Order: sequence, then C-alpha cells, then structure tokens
Amino acid sequence: MNSLNRWQGDSAQLAKMKILIIDDEPVNVALLEAMLSEAGYQRFKSITDSRLALETCEAFAPDLILLDLMMPYLDGFAVLESLRFAEGEIFLPIIVLTADVYGESKLRALRAGATDFLLKPLDQAEVLLRIGNVLETRRLQRLLDNQRAAFEEAVRARTVELRAALWALERSKSRFHPLEDVGPLMSPLQGHDHLAGNVFEPRPWFRLHPPKKDALCHSLRRRRAPSHR
Repeated sequence: MNSLNRWQGDSAQLAKMKILIIDDEPVNVALLEAMLSEAGYQRFKSITDSRLALETCEAFAPDLILLDLMMPYLDGFAVLESLRFAEGEIFLPIIVLTADVYGESKLRALRAGATDFLLKPLDQAEVLLRIGNVLETRRLQRLLDNQRAAFEEAVRARTVELRAALWALERSKSRFHPLEDVGPLMSPLQGHDHLAGNVFEPRPWFRLHPPKKDALCHSLRRRRAPSHR
C-alpha cells in the first residue's frame, strides 16, 4: 500500500512538470498533445517554428523537450546544439523524434547532447514510458540540487555563527589584562614603591623601609633602658 501511494505521489509530481514540443508538423504536435493529456500531464506547450525554440525555452522553462530532427529553417540538430550551448551546465533532457531507422540520425543526435530518442511513427506506450523515465531522472536531479543548495546554505550560516562566536570570545578576552601587563596601571605610583607593594601585595605593619625601621627600634630601646637616677 505504501509503495502504491509513493508511486501515485511521484506520478502526480511528474504530471506537473513542463514539457515543450518542437515539431513543424501539426499532426505530430496534435498526436503528442493527445498522448500527454491522456496520461495526465497538465503543463505542456508546442511550437512549429524551430526559430522560436530558444526564446520559448527561456520563457517557458521546460523540464523536458520533445524535438523533431527534420524541420525547415533550423533542423533539430541546430536547435539541439544551440540549446546545449545556451543552457551551460544546467541539465535539460531532450528527446529527439526521428524516422531514421538506420540509426545515423540517432547517433548524431546523441553525440550532440540528446538524452533519448523516439522513432516515428510514434508508439504511445513507448512515448509515455520514455517520457516518464526521463522526467523521473529530472525530478531526482532537481531534488538533489535543492538538497545540495540547502546544505551549502546551512554550512554558510553555521560558519557565520562560529566566526561571530570566535570574535565575541576574542573581544571578551581583550577586556582582561594579565598581571604582566599592568605596567601602565602602575605608572602613577612610580617613585612610591611601598605604596605599589601595598596595593598588589599586602604586607605586615612591621615591613618598613630601613630609615623608619631604625627610628622605631631606637625609640623602643630608650623606653626599655633602666633609669640610673
């Protein structure tokens, strides 16, 4: 039951993906549109003038292109090469439509960047199967790209947080000076070493400078000396 629900969910997502049909034959266009509509696809667009391929692709932003090879003005090979050049590194699946049963056109199209191919006359089952497979690959790739983008954004955000925390830590450390760096604080006490010592190292009352200590001892001896009167 879960597998069925998952398959139905994937099918619903595929049905919302956009398909662009490029074919100069209105009959082929109508046939493909009927197949897509019957299969539940809701977002597809068709053009019969291959010269409009690039601007239509840019405006419509399809997830898949069904491209006929034999067309006037610009054939499918020229359109394929221009699309691949314009898209750059973005993967855009393109299924080519050809009546060449000998395979020369298929090989040439695959070398030019075609994702898959369909032989004319078109078979509905094969058409829908290949379209479904290519769109599923496209969907998974987009999902992977979104996850990669989300991961990279999370890494960037975490990096900013760590840098802010490190900056705050360094700033808090700079507010506290170690004892070896208190020289500037003691500059007002220069010339009064006993005062500086009392501030940073409490001393007993009897730790006096020699002149004061000698005077105190002399006074005590005079008080203790016996009287000769």
